[in-house]
Amino acid sequence: MDKDIFIKLLAQREFKAVRSILDVMNEVDIASLLSTLSDKELALAFRLIPKDKAAEVFSNMDTSMQTYLVTMFTEKELKELLDDLYMDDTVDMLEELPANLVKRILATVSASDRSMINQLLNYPEDSAGSIMTTEYVDLREEMTVGQAMAHIKKTGIHKETIYTCYITERRKLVGIVSAKDLMTTDDDVPIKDLMETEIISVYTHSDQEQVAQLFTKYDLLALPVIDQDGRMVGIVTFDDAMDVMVDEATEDITKMAAINPSEKTYFETSVLQHAKNRIPWLLILMFTSIITGTIITRYENAFAAIPLLVSFIPMLMDTGGNCGSQSATLIIRGIALDEIRFTDLFKVMFKEFRISLIVGAFLAVANGVRIFIQYHNPGLAVVIACSLMGTVIMAKLVGCILPLLAKKVNLDPAIMASPLITTLVDTFSILIYFNIATVLFRL
Repeated sequence: MDKDIFIKLLAQREFKAVRSILDVMNEVDIASLLSTLSDKELALAFRLIPKDKAAEVFSNMDTSMQTYLVTMFTEKELKELLDDLYMDDTVDMLEELPANLVKRILATVSASDRSMINQLLNYPEDSAGSIMTTEYVDLREEMTVGQAMAHIKKTGIHKETIYTCYITERRKLVGIVSAKDLMTTDDDVPIKDLMETEIISVYTHSDQEQVAQLFTKYDLLALPVIDQDGRMVGIVTFDDAMDVMVDEATEDITKMAAINPSEKTYFETSVLQHAKNRIPWLLILMFTSIITGTIITRYENAFAAIPLLVSFIPMLMDTGGNCGSQSATLIIRGIALDEIRFTDLFKVMFKEFRISLIVGAFLAVANGVRIFIQYHNPGLAVVIACSLMGTVIMAKLVGCILPLLAKKVNLDPAIMASPLITTLVDTFSILIYFNIATVLFRL
C-alpha cells in the first residue's frame, strides 16, 4: 500500500475508502503502515481498523505507538481492545507502559483478568511463565470427539490457538490431541483413545531460551507450561517462541560487538543512550590493549636491528583476530543450538587444532613466498611463516575454549566473542612473533 495515497485519503476524510483498504491488509502490514503516520493520523486511522483486526494490529505495534493510543482511548475503547487482546499480549504491553497507564488498564479489566495478569507479571523475567498465555483449549479424557469439537466451537474463539488441545484431570496434564486428529476421527471415539500421553512440557521457571530451542528441536506449534506441582497453567505459542529467538539473537549480536544490549529499536534509542551502551566495553578493551603496547616496547632492540619487523605486526594481529572470531562464532552458534556442550571441550579443541594446521600452513606458505619474492630475505620469510602458523593455532584454540568456559561458569558465551577474543589474541600473537624473531635472528 502506497503510504502517500493512504495519508491523502485520510486527510480528505475518505473514511470509507480507508476502511476498505485496512479491511484487506494483513495485521502486521497495517501496524507497519501506521508506524509512519503522525500521532494525530495514527489515532484516526486506528479507529477505522475493522474491530476483528484491531487487537492483532495493536499487539504488533511498538511501545511508543501503544502508549500514545492507550492515552487517547476512551474507557469504552480501551475495554473493547483489552477484551480482544490475548492475555500474553496484554502482559507484554503492561511491562513496557508507564505506571500511570498500567493502573488505568488494570482498573479497566475484570477482577479475574486482573488476578491472572498480576500472576503472569510476577514470573521471573526471561522465564517460560513470563511469555506464556493462559488461553488454551482444555478437554477431559471422558469426552468423545464429537463433544470435544462442540467444546472447541463454543470456546475456541477466545483461545490463542486451537491446533493443539490439552487433556487435563484436576488441572494435571494427562495428554494432548491435535485438531487434525479430532477433525479426521469419528464423533463417537473417546478422547482417551486418541490422545498422546508422551508430552513435551516445560516448567514456569524454565529459561525462555531453552523453551525456544524445544520448538526448533521438535517442530512444535505450542508447548504446555506446568507449575512445580505438575498442574498445567498455560502454553507458550510458536509466535512467542519466535520473538524470544529474535530477542536472544539480537542480544548475542550486541554482546559480540561489545555493546550493552538494549530492548529498544535503533531509532527509539537516544544518541546519549547509544553512547552509554558502547563506552564501557570500549574502555575495557582500550585499556587491555595497553598490555600489547607494553609487550611491544620490550622488543625495541629487535626493531632497531630489523625495522622491517614492525610492518608485519598489523597483518599478524588481524589474522589472529579473524581466526579467533571464526572459531568463536561457530562455537557460540553450536552452544545456542545445544549442539556443543562443555563436555565436548577436548573434542572441539582437537578439531579446531586440525583445522588450524591446514589454515595456518596455507597462510604461512602464501605469505612466506610473497615476502621472499618481495624482500629477497629467506630468514624474514621463515619468521613470518612460523609466526602465522603459531598465531593461527593459538587463535583458533582461544576462540573455541573461551565461549565454552563462559557457558560453564553461567556467563553468556557471546561476551567472549570478537572484541575480547581479538584483544587476547593480539597479545599472544605479538609474543609469538617476537619470540620467534629473536630466536631465529638471535636478537
